[in-house]
Amino acid sequence: MTRPLFPQRLRVLALAATMLTAVVGAAPAAQAEEMVFASWGGSYQDAIRQAWIEPFTKATGVTVTEDTGPEPAKIRAMVETHSVSWDVVTAGGAGLMLGVQQGLFERITDDMVDQSQVIPGARNPYGVPSEIFSTLIGYSTKAFPGAHPTSFADFWDVAKFPGKRTLPNKPATVLEAALLADGVAPADVYPTLSTPAGMERALNKIRAIRPQVAVWWSSGAQPVQALGSGDAVMALGWNGRFQSGMDEGLPIAMAWEQSVPQVGYFMIVKGAPNRDAAVKFLRYMSSAEAQSRFSKYVAYGPTRTDALSMIEPTRLDRLPSTPQRLSNALFMDIEWWAKHGQEAQEKYTAVMQGN
Repeated sequence: MTRPLFPQRLRVLALAATMLTAVVGAAPAAQAEEMVFASWGGSYQDAIRQAWIEPFTKATGVTVTEDTGPEPAKIRAMVETHSVSWDVVTAGGAGLMLGVQQGLFERITDDMVDQSQVIPGARNPYGVPSEIFSTLIGYSTKAFPGAHPTSFADFWDVAKFPGKRTLPNKPATVLEAALLADGVAPADVYPTLSTPAGMERALNKIRAIRPQVAVWWSSGAQPVQALGSGDAVMALGWNGRFQSGMDEGLPIAMAWEQSVPQVGYFMIVKGAPNRDAAVKFLRYMSSAEAQSRFSKYVAYGPTRTDALSMIEPTRLDRLPSTPQRLSNALFMDIEWWAKHGQEAQEKYTAVMQGN
């Protein structure tokens, strides 16, 4: 006959079972969230760090590791080899659309990031708009202390404004500036570029100034350095980079009379290893308060209409997205660049090489 268990023995067995369950079912300690962010370095990435990354980490505990140089070819190699190490990357509209064509970015739904307050023309299902910046003329105040360039036509006028220039090594905004300099009306720039004759017209304009190009720049800091050192007297570059140079005391000024503004975007790389943290970061940087804070560190405008009222007038005066400055601006058409960008880059590269 089986003997009944004594109460003390029952208690011991129960305690042992509880301890075993606790050991077997114990979850490992929660791992701190992290993500990797890649942008273009310089004052732009410094601003992102100060305005968004550091406050985001403080608010959420998510650790953000930074990298630089998110070229489309690098991202494509990561995605195709399933070895993605970047979570969030940045690009202008042309880079965004190229990546979308190649299937490099994750679609961002309204549930992931609310973009209802974003300027309508800036919205894109594969990128969260980060800022508005402009390509325009920066010039040396030493070279031109009095009369100075005010238009893209002046940039091409080497007789009136002699000296070396710098141009980007990518054609986006340069083809537009070339046609505007050649007298094409803003509304006709993209229809003109869409024809073989119009494309050749823009390229010929660039060929005409090629002997005066000291640097075909690949980094936004380069035209600022060229102007500051005297290697060039005029440059096509980004207003925020020129402003940073001016704030550092370099002899630089900008011509706001004509500009080609565009929208910057933050994207999640397809296959990002830290997707949840990436979504949290995009939600944070796209808030009205965060958007209004960015221009404290670099002179780029917010992409939300409700952020403008949070920016003091003296800071608004440094930004490219005020109504006055946009009145003479030609927004870059990212749909056009998505369709024609590869062909334009090939032809532009040939011109840079002397063909």
